[in-house]
Amino acid sequence: MSVHHKYLQRCIELAQLGAGYVSPNPMVGAVIVHDGDIIGEGYHQKYGGPHAEVNAVNSVLSKYDNAVALLQASTIYVSLEPCAHYGKTPPCADLIIKHRIPTVVVGCRDPFNQVNGKGIEKLQEAGIEVITGVMEQECLDLNRRFFTRVQKQRPYIILKWAQAQDGFFAPDDDSQYWITGPEARKLVHKWRSEEDAVLVGKNTARIDNPQLNIREWEGRSPKRVVIDRRLELSHDLHLFDQSVETFVFNEIKTDIDGRIKYIALEDFDNYVPQYIMFQLYLQDVQSVIIEGGAATLNSFIAAGLWDEARVFTGNKILGNGIQSPLIKGVKYEEYIIGSDQLQIIFNS
Repeated sequence: MSVHHKYLQRCIELAQLGAGYVSPNPMVGAVIVHDGDIIGEGYHQKYGGPHAEVNAVNSVLSKYDNAVALLQASTIYVSLEPCAHYGKTPPCADLIIKHRIPTVVVGCRDPFNQVNGKGIEKLQEAGIEVITGVMEQECLDLNRRFFTRVQKQRPYIILKWAQAQDGFFAPDDDSQYWITGPEARKLVHKWRSEEDAVLVGKNTARIDNPQLNIREWEGRSPKRVVIDRRLELSHDLHLFDQSVETFVFNEIKTDIDGRIKYIALEDFDNYVPQYIMFQLYLQDVQSVIIEGGAATLNSFIAAGLWDEARVFTGNKILGNGIQSPLIKGVKYEEYIIGSDQLQIIFNS
């Protein structure tokens, strides 16, 4: 591993600490190195808060009496191109120029129109050496949610389901049946804390009465999304408890009731997955986990509208029931989670 790789790997580790807190901004980590020693670190901790570069520079200023001189002889590593525009915070490129940090190593460019090379260009025009493309693929992967939202104008879509050993998704008699063990369920709650929203169809909401929160993990619960075409779901369900922002996609009304937002789609027979994802994009939802049921999952698979699938296979046999979705993609990794197998599949 090269010296640059070592410090950019640390940037990525820092950036991941912001998962679940910075959306719709990207996750970014920054490391400041002087004579081979890390003298400052920072990451983007909260949407609207200081960026990674600001926190890294401030950490140096707070620790060293000779911080000004140290910064002028240091290299700053950043997982994503420093911003060059005024948003909720001033441009990070200006901060680097102000402190006369002579070298910047950037993992990947920012595709956001107001940045996209402008930060690098501003730094270079100020006489700063900019090194790009180090661990580029890893840095792109880190912010695949942000890049999907910017480039495709929709959230990053994760499909998630559990299936029995014989390929069945659930019983066909509307009864509840746990396929996976407690370790898998805890992992799912961790995943929810990292994404913006969780989506289910009407039947899943009716049969399972899910809370879609993170009872078994610390963090913030995601927004909830349910598809209820004719508004047939009972308001006694957990989904309507007003605990978090909840979107109800239907064909009857557009209205707001506390933290519940009803969004009517004009055409519920065509392109429903596409319409829903665009509406969520307009609501600043950067990522969504689709947790069922089978018909809902299959509608997104049929539309080719997914980025990643996380499929648990339990050790139980149902014998009959609702068939699990079939999906084709690039298998990425396999894990054993308790007594269950987990496959991560990416849309090719």
